[in-house]
Amino acid sequence: MTATDPIQLVAEVVSVKRVGALRQLTLTAPGLPERFRPGNVVSIALPGGTSLARRSYWIHKVSPVGPRGANLELIVEPQGTSGSWLGGVEPGARIDLIGPLGRPFAQPRDPVTCLLVGEGVDAAALIPLAERLRERGCVVHVLLTAATESELAGVLDVRRYARAVHVATRDGSLGATGGIADVLGDLLTRTEADVVYAAGPPAAMHQVARLAEDAGVWSQVGVRVDQPCGTGLCNGCPVPVAGEDGAARVVRACIEGPIFRGDRVRWAEL
Repeated sequence: MTATDPIQLVAEVVSVKRVGALRQLTLTAPGLPERFRPGNVVSIALPGGTSLARRSYWIHKVSPVGPRGANLELIVEPQGTSGSWLGGVEPGARIDLIGPLGRPFAQPRDPVTCLLVGEGVDAAALIPLAERLRERGCVVHVLLTAATESELAGVLDVRRYARAVHVATRDGSLGATGGIADVLGDLLTRTEADVVYAAGPPAAMHQVARLAEDAGVWSQVGVRVDQPCGTGLCNGCPVPVAGEDGAARVVRACIEGPIFRGDRVRWAEL
């Protein structure tokens, strides 16, 4: 096993914090922080399930040092079977997880201006990316969107690394009123971004990819799709893409993704 290979472990829940309508979990994770790259996920086994009863979550933070050693943080929306279960766990609970998994964000070699776009809970994937980009000397702007203020993730965390943080909620409860399609085009112009990084559900990522392409800006998008095993064995997370040769292909979100070039996803078929 190399330093980049994923590991399987039984993590202990250290703390659970309520963040608006979301939950922030801190878990013990020996051996995982040194393998992590921004954009990676962990695959978590659901209680009483089979090896295919797993769900993947963006890694929000990692730390090689904590009260109980190395740890990681997840941000969870307490909805659906897996989200409701994770949102309700108590400190001391033990969780089977595999990680880090997936293809991470590709980071620029030289300092450039970056615009990071996160929709709801998926913004968790962008916090460690913003930190790494700033370390590389990049100028970082961030747009966080959600249906309402209580569903925003990472607003306070990302302020440490971004030159400016912009917020939009569809109900107008915080920041601009509207969603990605209403504000991103103007931000691309004002920030003079060289590259866009984003994470969110497919419809939101389609908007990001389209607006970035219209502006002549390269984009990478982290697409949230169900990953029943997270390890590539079940082929249950297909994403239609165009290869470098232009040929249509179907790849697995958990292996070839979940980070994709925005102009390579065949959005109409996803």
